[in-house]
Amino acid sequence: MENNQWIEVSAIIAAPIDQIWEKWTQEVHVVHWNFAHESWCCPRAISDLRVGGKSSYRMEAKDGSMGFDLNATFRQIDTNKFIASELEDGRKVEVLFTSIENGIRLDQRFEPEGMNPRELQQNGWQAILDHFKAYCEK
Repeated sequence: MENNQWIEVSAIIAAPIDQIWEKWTQEVHVVHWNFAHESWCCPRAISDLRVGGKSSYRMEAKDGSMGFDLNATFRQIDTNKFIASELEDGRKVEVLFTSIENGIRLDQRFEPEGMNPRELQQNGWQAILDHFKAYCEK
Protein backbone atom coordinates (compact mmCIF):
# COMPACT_ATOMS: atom_id res chain seq x y z
CA MET A 1 0.00 0.00 0.00
CA GLU A 2 2.65 2.45 -1.13
CA ASN A 3 0.72 4.86 -3.38
CA ASN A 4 -0.11 7.95 -1.29
CA GLN A 5 -2.45 9.23 -4.02
CA TRP A 6 -4.94 6.53 -3.07
CA ILE A 7 -7.93 7.23 -0.86
CA GLU A 8 -8.39 5.01 2.18
CA VAL A 9 -11.41 4.14 4.29
CA SER A 10 -11.68 1.71 7.18
CA ALA A 11 -13.97 0.18 9.78
CA ILE A 12 -13.67 -2.14 12.73
CA ILE A 13 -16.37 -4.79 12.54
CA ALA A 14 -17.42 -6.89 15.52
CA ALA A 15 -18.11 -10.16 13.70
CA PRO A 16 -16.21 -13.33 12.74
CA ILE A 17 -14.03 -13.15 9.63
CA ASP A 18 -15.96 -15.92 7.84
CA GLN A 19 -19.19 -13.94 8.19
CA ILE A 20 -17.54 -10.68 7.11
CA TRP A 21 -15.90 -12.31 4.08
CA GLU A 22 -19.18 -13.91 3.00
CA LYS A 23 -21.13 -10.67 3.35
CA TRP A 24 -18.46 -8.73 1.42
CA THR A 25 -18.18 -11.21 -1.44
CA GLN A 26 -21.57 -12.90 -1.91
CA GLU A 27 -24.10 -11.32 -4.25
CA VAL A 28 -27.05 -12.11 -1.98
CA HIS A 29 -25.49 -9.88 0.71
CA VAL A 30 -23.94 -7.10 -1.39
CA VAL A 31 -27.37 -5.80 -2.42
CA HIS A 32 -28.18 -5.06 1.25
CA TRP A 33 -25.27 -2.73 2.00
CA ASN A 34 -23.66 -1.40 -1.21
CA PHE A 35 -24.93 2.20 -1.29
CA ALA A 36 -23.67 5.45 0.22
CA HIS A 37 -27.01 7.01 1.18
CA GLU A 38 -30.45 5.72 2.14
CA SER A 39 -31.92 7.33 -0.98
CA TRP A 40 -29.87 4.88 -3.07
CA CYS A 41 -29.93 1.10 -3.46
CA CYS A 42 -28.01 -1.76 -5.02
CA PRO A 43 -30.70 -3.73 -6.88
CA ARG A 44 -28.25 -6.12 -8.56
CA ALA A 45 -24.87 -7.61 -7.72
CA ILE A 46 -23.01 -10.12 -9.87
CA SER A 47 -19.71 -11.52 -8.64
CA ASP A 48 -17.48 -14.28 -10.02
CA LEU A 49 -15.02 -14.36 -7.11
CA ARG A 50 -11.87 -15.78 -8.69
CA VAL A 51 -8.74 -14.24 -10.16
CA GLY A 52 -9.79 -12.96 -13.59
CA GLY A 53 -13.47 -13.11 -12.58
CA LYS A 54 -15.71 -10.09 -12.95
CA SER A 55 -18.05 -8.21 -10.65
CA SER A 56 -20.83 -5.81 -11.56
CA TYR A 57 -22.74 -3.90 -8.90
CA ARG A 58 -25.72 -1.78 -9.96
CA MET A 59 -26.09 1.35 -7.85
CA GLU A 60 -29.03 3.65 -8.39
CA ALA A 61 -31.24 6.25 -6.79
CA LYS A 62 -34.42 4.70 -5.40
CA ASP A 63 -36.48 7.25 -7.34
CA GLY A 64 -34.89 6.07 -10.60
CA SER A 65 -33.40 9.48 -11.41
CA MET A 66 -29.85 8.16 -11.86
CA GLY A 67 -27.72 5.06 -11.59
CA PHE A 68 -24.59 3.30 -12.77
CA ASP A 69 -22.88 -0.07 -12.87
CA LEU A 70 -19.59 -0.45 -10.99
CA ASN A 71 -17.70 -3.11 -12.96
CA ALA A 72 -14.39 -4.68 -11.94
CA THR A 73 -12.07 -7.62 -12.51
CA PHE A 74 -10.57 -9.51 -9.58
CA ARG A 75 -6.75 -9.44 -9.74
CA GLN A 76 -5.78 -11.10 -6.45
CA ILE A 77 -7.74 -13.02 -3.81
CA ASP A 78 -6.47 -14.38 -0.51
CA THR A 79 -9.57 -15.78 1.21
CA ASN A 80 -10.47 -14.01 4.46
CA LYS A 81 -7.47 -11.67 4.04
CA PHE A 82 -7.20 -9.64 0.84
CA ILE A 83 -8.91 -8.75 -2.44
CA ALA A 84 -7.39 -6.65 -5.22
CA SER A 85 -9.47 -5.63 -8.20
CA GLU A 86 -9.36 -3.26 -11.13
CA LEU A 87 -12.32 -1.12 -12.13
CA GLU A 88 -13.24 -0.98 -15.81
CA ASP A 89 -11.65 2.48 -16.07
CA GLY A 90 -8.30 1.06 -14.88
CA ARG A 91 -8.40 2.30 -11.29
CA LYS A 92 -7.23 -0.15 -8.63
CA VAL A 93 -9.10 -1.13 -5.47
CA GLU A 94 -7.68 -3.13 -2.56
CA VAL A 95 -9.44 -4.53 0.50
CA LEU A 96 -7.52 -5.86 3.50
CA PHE A 97 -9.16 -7.87 6.31
CA THR A 98 -7.08 -7.93 9.53
CA SER A 99 -7.96 -9.76 12.75
CA ILE A 100 -7.69 -7.52 15.80
CA GLU A 101 -8.68 -7.96 19.44
CA ASN A 102 -12.26 -6.69 19.10
CA GLY A 103 -13.11 -7.99 15.61
CA ILE A 104 -11.88 -7.42 12.09
CA ARG A 105 -10.37 -4.24 10.75
CA LEU A 106 -11.40 -3.76 7.14
CA ASP A 107 -9.20 -1.34 5.21
CA GLN A 108 -10.20 -0.39 1.69
CA ARG A 109 -8.20 1.84 -0.57
CA PHE A 110 -8.82 2.97 -4.11
CA GLU A 111 -7.42 5.19 -6.79
CA PRO A 112 -9.68 8.23 -7.09
CA GLU A 113 -11.45 9.26 -10.26
CA GLY A 114 -10.87 12.75 -11.62
CA MET A 115 -14.44 14.11 -11.78
CA ASN A 116 -15.29 14.51 -8.08
CA PRO A 117 -13.32 16.01 -5.18
CA ARG A 118 -11.25 13.53 -3.13
CA GLU A 119 -13.21 14.36 0.03
CA LEU A 120 -16.51 13.55 -1.67
CA GLN A 121 -15.14 10.22 -2.93
CA GLN A 122 -13.71 9.33 0.48
CA ASN A 123 -16.97 10.23 2.25
CA GLY A 124 -19.01 8.18 -0.21
CA TRP A 125 -16.85 5.06 0.05
CA GLN A 126 -16.72 5.44 3.84
CA ALA A 127 -20.52 5.65 3.96
CA ILE A 128 -20.76 2.42 1.96
CA LEU A 129 -18.30 0.77 4.35
CA ASP A 130 -20.32 2.05 7.32
CA HIS A 131 -23.44 0.42 5.81
CA PHE A 132 -21.45 -2.79 5.45
CA LYS A 133 -20.35 -2.65 9.11
CA ALA A 134 -23.95 -2.12 10.25
CA TYR A 135 -25.14 -5.02 8.05
CA CYS A 136 -22.51 -7.34 9.53
CA GLU A 137 -23.21 -6.36 13.13
CA LYS A 138 -27.02 -6.60 13.11
